[in-house]
Amino acid sequence: MPSAPLAERLSIPSGPLFFPVTAFGPDGSPDLGVHREHVRRGVEAGAAAVFACCGTGEFHALTPEEFQDCVRAAVEATAGRVPVVAGAGYGTALAVRYARLAREAGADGLLAMPPYLVVAGQEGLLRHYRELAAATDLPVVVYQRDNAVFEPRTVAELARTDGIIGFKDGVGDLDLMQRIVSAVRTEVPGGFLYFNGLPTAEQTQLAYRGIGITLYSSAVFCFAPEIALAFHRALRDGDDTAAARLLDGFYRPFVELRARRRGYAVSLVKAGVRLRGLDVGEVRPPLEEPAEEHVEQLAQLIERGYALMEEAGDPA
Repeated sequence: MPSAPLAERLSIPSGPLFFPVTAFGPDGSPDLGVHREHVRRGVEAGAAAVFACCGTGEFHALTPEEFQDCVRAAVEATAGRVPVVAGAGYGTALAVRYARLAREAGADGLLAMPPYLVVAGQEGLLRHYRELAAATDLPVVVYQRDNAVFEPRTVAELARTDGIIGFKDGVGDLDLMQRIVSAVRTEVPGGFLYFNGLPTAEQTQLAYRGIGITLYSSAVFCFAPEIALAFHRALRDGDDTAAARLLDGFYRPFVELRARRRGYAVSLVKAGVRLRGLDVGEVRPPLEEPAEEHVEQLAQLIERGYALMEEAGDPA
């Protein structure tokens, strides 16, 4: 069942959920000063929470020591204004280690990534996440994607587990999600958080809102927070016309650009942050930098997004 205070702080989405990139310096090591600045800007722009060192933050590419340093830097930058949730993943033993490092760094909760590589059965997945939740007092949000896809009955068991407060979907099967929401609502009443965790979640959020899921991650918030906030306000206010304007003129073209190459869900976002004047460095291998022509197209799209806001009289 949800445990305070993280579940309470996340349950009312006052703004987009911010998944910052991880800043690297010219030598390839984490640049903690720039990382703090990136997080600070996001919080001051109106983020409801910071999810540090997760997918957009290249969790996969960080050593445990770098991970802890970057989580601690994010905690310092937020100064308690919003909660900080840190990634945790790989096999059970390593996931527990990352959880404890995040706890020591001051994080408020964990986003539990899928186990590394293996395709496990439902009982194995349940045991993995239960052992992770039992190993720390940090609240856990389970991330469904890739090789960790859950049946409704398994999510109901997760919702019964002390310390597990929510479920983030990165698969996009709305029929499955409706059945999951229904099963948990029926079998484990009392509140359980759900998140739309698809890449560029704004593109699908109107559909997720239809099944009662209001929380979503926003990679666009990393480089164009005003656009992300305008979309968030449109959803909050039920202004589907404003939402459609941004979907048609900005988000759909951005998704199509993002789909041009593998890894652009991270590297294109990082390029966007650099375009807006903060040098967060390049992505680490095996990800690769976006093509120059695609960065130019991104710059044009960002301009278009702000122009759409001005046309609608929305303050940028």
